[in-house]
Amino acid sequence: MQTIKKTLGFLMMLVLLSACGAQSETTGTSSDENKGNEQTGIEGDLSFYTSQPDEDAQKLVDAFIEKYPDVNVEIFRSGTEEVISKIQAEHQAGDVQADVLLVADSVTFESLKSQDLLLSYQSKEASEIPENFIDKDGMYSGTKVMATILAVNTEKVKDLPDSWSALTSKEASGQSIMPSPLYSGAAAYNLGVFTRNNGFNWEFYEQLKENNVMITEGNGAVQQAVAAGEKSYGMVVDFIIARAKAEGSPIDLIYPKEGVPVITEPIAIMKNTDNEAAATAFVDFVLSEEGQQLAAEIGYTPIRKGIEAPEGLKTIDEMKVLDAELSELYQAREKDKEEFSSLFGDQ
Repeated sequence: MQTIKKTLGFLMMLVLLSACGAQSETTGTSSDENKGNEQTGIEGDLSFYTSQPDEDAQKLVDAFIEKYPDVNVEIFRSGTEEVISKIQAEHQAGDVQADVLLVADSVTFESLKSQDLLLSYQSKEASEIPENFIDKDGMYSGTKVMATILAVNTEKVKDLPDSWSALTSKEASGQSIMPSPLYSGAAAYNLGVFTRNNGFNWEFYEQLKENNVMITEGNGAVQQAVAAGEKSYGMVVDFIIARAKAEGSPIDLIYPKEGVPVITEPIAIMKNTDNEAAATAFVDFVLSEEGQQLAAEIGYTPIRKGIEAPEGLKTIDEMKVLDAELSELYQAREKDKEEFSSLFGDQ
């Protein structure tokens, strides 16, 4: 009897060990299946603040989510100046909600950098971005090349001009439109650049005022007014005009012979991000070959080497660029906007 009990006990022990072994094997398989998620940790909520057009921002986010389906991205979209006002208000309240920021120009990011609001991050994709478009401290990187050009309605303007002087001509009196530097980051950058280049200076804006230029909120409103024939001429970023032309609007874009201001719509991670892993993955994606191909498909001139500009747009190498010292533009921005407001009043 004792022998039988021992034998039964031994058999029961074998069964239990087998069960434990089977359980361990099952857990191991489950770990293998989730190995990618455990390694990357790319999941959770990500707050994305941008001045990109709604549709373009959504396409970018959709492509990112396809690659990282466990990330929930919330978008806040407005003009650059309003986006930054929101960030400043949140900063004053002690709780910046944005994780990633993508807005018009490097001057804006210099201001945020000086306030210690940005996280230094050297993206693995940065080696394929021209060095002069990346902050030396890794606080931000350009994502595309966007020039401000002269747009014309081809049904109203038969002889296409080649100079910015078209906006101050008799023909353009009451027939030109531009975005406000109080709303548009690109327009704020343009203001700083034009007023610091000989041949323009503040006299250019004074002449625009005398010629009854219309001031509107953003670049999209400029494109719509010129395409609809409400205005004959516009000062506006190039990509939306090339896009409208390709879609059949009676509109064309001109890179004036004097040169064009260029912004790079940088991207940065906010210092107090709650999801650094997803934020860095988002930056990597935007700067990657896949992200830059997407930018070209949407209609932007990519900033990454080796990717062609969309039809109708010039690359940075083909443009005559108007620029000014970055530190001076940053330090003078608020003063420039105040002077613009004084000149144009409530427009």
